[in-house]
Amino acid sequence: MLKLVSWNVNGLRAVVNKDFCEIFRSLDADFFCLQETKLQEGQLDLAFDGYESYWNYAEKKGYSGTCIFTKHTPLSVSYGIGIPEHDAEGRVITLEYGGFYLITVYTPNAKEDLSRLGYRQRWEDDFLSYINALREKKPVIFCGDLNVAHKEIDLKNPKPNRGHAGFTDEERAKFSALLAAGYTDTFRLFYPDRENVYSWWSYRYNARKNNAGWRIDYFIADASLNGRLRDADILTDIYGSDHCPVTLTLDMDI
Repeated sequence: MLKLVSWNVNGLRAVVNKDFCEIFRSLDADFFCLQETKLQEGQLDLAFDGYESYWNYAEKKGYSGTCIFTKHTPLSVSYGIGIPEHDAEGRVITLEYGGFYLITVYTPNAKEDLSRLGYRQRWEDDFLSYINALREKKPVIFCGDLNVAHKEIDLKNPKPNRGHAGFTDEERAKFSALLAAGYTDTFRLFYPDRENVYSWWSYRYNARKNNAGWRIDYFIADASLNGRLRDADILTDIYGSDHCPVTLTLDMDI
């Protein structure tokens, strides 16, 4: 049985000062995927016994960035999706194993004024092409902050937020197209009707205290793996970031 964790830490150096290491050890995951590390190489010396780590840093300082800690040495590692327009921001790491690819991804935000929505749409198309190409060889599992709440059930206040970044019709349609291409939103596979469970809360308006959140962090799996999925969870009791971790349990060998 494999345990996978994904967490947008919104600044890893800050979260390390908020019990990150204790949380990491207590979760005891096979894979621990991070987004929005906001690091440059050499700024943080973080290692855990029994784990290897792989890092992708954004060229821009204090911005974006991803990481994977793993107990299992991969067959190969790649960074980015092979398109220069997308690969300067440290958003993707891919690990290859015998039975699957594992990807951590930090999807670009459309921005509050939607000035990056057009770019975001290109990203969605290019990322789907990337994972589809990998899937021709073996199944794909990817996780991270996808910066979209798919359905109204996935955020506290859908009606006033419709058309806002993360809940535009365009972003939601891209997510629907992803699922239609043969991928599974693992949390909704197990809990199709569960309400009021979110993974991100604004720092404003006491949003987390009032549970006025959004579910924008996901584990997405190739639908061919559905029979091997055992559970997916959202760890709302873990603090330290404006996001909480999400998990996937997989009955599969490396």
